[in-house]
Amino acid sequence: MSTGETLVFVLVIGARFVLPLLIPIFPLPAILACLVVDAADQTIFQAMGYDPPGYQGYAKAMDVYYLAMAYLAILRNWASVPAYQVGRFLYFYRLVGVVAFELSQTRALLLIFPNTFEYFFIAYEAIRSRWRTVRWQLTWWIGVAAFIWIFIKLPQEWWIHVAKLDFTDFIRDNSWAGPTIVILLLIAFGVFWVWGRPRLLPADHGWRFRADPLPEPVATAAQQDREYAEYGAVWSTNTLEKVVLLGLLSVIFGQTLPGFHGSNLQLFVGVAIVVVINAAFSLALARRARTVESTAVAFLARMAGNVVLVVVAAWLLPTSDADISVGATLFFLTMISLLTTLHDRWQPVVAYRARLATTDGEPGATAAPASP
Repeated sequence: MSTGETLVFVLVIGARFVLPLLIPIFPLPAILACLVVDAADQTIFQAMGYDPPGYQGYAKAMDVYYLAMAYLAILRNWASVPAYQVGRFLYFYRLVGVVAFELSQTRALLLIFPNTFEYFFIAYEAIRSRWRTVRWQLTWWIGVAAFIWIFIKLPQEWWIHVAKLDFTDFIRDNSWAGPTIVILLLIAFGVFWVWGRPRLLPADHGWRFRADPLPEPVATAAQQDREYAEYGAVWSTNTLEKVVLLGLLSVIFGQTLPGFHGSNLQLFVGVAIVVVINAAFSLALARRARTVESTAVAFLARMAGNVVLVVVAAWLLPTSDADISVGATLFFLTMISLLTTLHDRWQPVVAYRARLATTDGEPGATAAPASP
């Protein structure tokens, strides 16, 4: 591989890792950028005439990674508790489907478990850029998700995973397709401009693409830790969610990443143990008011602790060296450390919002209107 090819490869990999970190801060621009890079990476490598060995596995892992970051972003950012509830269901529903597909290689499962969460996330953030999302209740957000599921994702999943058609090849092989798509898009835009735009509710504020500020009572890491210390517990639905999240993600990574040849059950159980230990350690620190304000420092500290934990476990419970490589181990530990750190930081935010909505009602919540 030449120097230029190496540089392009590093830039693509760097973009796939760094861009998802921006989703909690700039939700809509960052996830759209992730979509573009995801769609373009293979085309870029093919244009260079280079197919990185093992890249397909890492590419699948990066897809799962950026959607996990999007899920964590909704914990931090989404003021609408009903929208969060719908988003959480859609994310875990898709995650279960991806695990089932990776274990069975039955492509129809991806049609049954479509990736509705990604487009629902985009829809919510597009709406939030101009309107207060707390004005709509649960039934309205379910309607948004149902529309995306039925009319957007099901046709797309069928096209990609059942019919196994490639959009670029289809356009190239059918000269009528490109002009037809352009005409249909123009018609759709014209219908929206003439009929839909006048029926939109007046915008609540100017364009907002940066995440909104956190609620004042949970705006800092110290306040989030106090919330966690007061209402959190090691054996809780919060810990169970982290176990399911990290366990299923790790099973997917184990199926796609080179260097891992162990049992999926052993991997899930091992990750669950690490997550529970991390939860106990985080809760103990929160109750002792030992807060690290910097998320980056908190992540590095947790990463170091998890590395020590795995080294000690390997010494006490030696296993075959062929089960998992050092590179794969570090990848798993990095993902676990990053995602659990962010989950512990932001879960108290959504818990605070949910408690506020239960006791006082969401400010500004009204009956669901007919249009956004």
